[in-house]
Amino acid sequence: MKVLHVITGLSASGAENALYNLLQGGLAARADHHIISLTDEGAVGPRIRALGVPVTALGMRKSLPSVRGVVQLRRTVRAFLPDVIQGWMYHGNLAALLARFRANGRPALAWNVRHSLYDLAYEKPMMRQVIRTNRWLSPAPQAVLYNSRLSRKQHRAFGFSSRNARIIPNGVNLRRFAYSPEAGRRVRSELGIPGDAPIVGHVARLHPMKDHANFLRAAASLAARHPEVHFLLSGIDVVWENKALAELVPEEMQGRFHMLGERSDVPDLMSAMDVFCLSSWAEAFPNVLGEAMATGVPCVATDVGDSADIVDDTGVVVPPRDANALVDGIERLLMMPPEGRRVLGAAARARVQANYELGIVVEQYERLYESLSFKG
Repeated sequence: MKVLHVITGLSASGAENALYNLLQGGLAARADHHIISLTDEGAVGPRIRALGVPVTALGMRKSLPSVRGVVQLRRTVRAFLPDVIQGWMYHGNLAALLARFRANGRPALAWNVRHSLYDLAYEKPMMRQVIRTNRWLSPAPQAVLYNSRLSRKQHRAFGFSSRNARIIPNGVNLRRFAYSPEAGRRVRSELGIPGDAPIVGHVARLHPMKDHANFLRAAASLAARHPEVHFLLSGIDVVWENKALAELVPEEMQGRFHMLGERSDVPDLMSAMDVFCLSSWAEAFPNVLGEAMATGVPCVATDVGDSADIVDDTGVVVPPRDANALVDGIERLLMMPPEGRRVLGAAARARVQANYELGIVVEQYERLYESLSFKG
């Protein structure tokens, strides 16, 4: 079986990492895969190629197709002869549909919607048109995948076809995301954080929907009430040089705030945390929440996407955009004895293992592709 994946780009973000995780988690060994990135290879492309999976980057400008890119798309799809073409994200879905028209034979088509759709007004004008075009063409694929129940519900309400809608959640690599006391001690030593100081963590790229401002307002309030607590933040552009973030932390508290920017050792960072916080006001299935839970960190999450279902009774769920609620939720976990947090963390990992373990999700994709290849 041959599966051609068409994705908008390969930067180190949620959908791109999800594709890599699936391939690395066993999908690459169970069929022939080829990845087409509409833009460039980003940070994830070389990692996918290292798995033995070919990657073709079309070099298009973001959101803007080019004649050269379309010609190369046609050439690649005709050379690869896929049984299934899988689109990823809105632009990738449209390009996957075009690839199917250009393919020899009749490969099956699947779309992968990796986005929540709270309000179209939140999107840029060009993206609004792309989403509307996805809606209009949504009856065409044999399967439209969503990674959360809320995302499927939102898109159905917006007018997407529900005839072939399916939900496959994100998968978490339990071997990579596992608590390591040695890694936690190493991170604390690197940052100069005492071994007994509680650490509240936050991992997200800088984007308005991640709501770093709300987290930092809550964190500053907590820092004033709990002088022993430290705050560890990691993500693209989450650095002290970003004045908009730095101004939210009172100068006298900045020694207890650690803004590390993008890091490749996220499992190690999570091993140093006592509480993890997701502060977003919009999500579908937040990868980072499942990863923190897999590492055994009790979580406070805003009630967005499927977060409440993911956390269940292993952590605390609070309303989005409410700093006071975030303070109360984090404080509730901080005030627990360490043993109580360890029990919650163990329950969180067990929940991920039972419902979102990467191998389970890989098998769901494999079964989907097998069923589509027979229908295609």
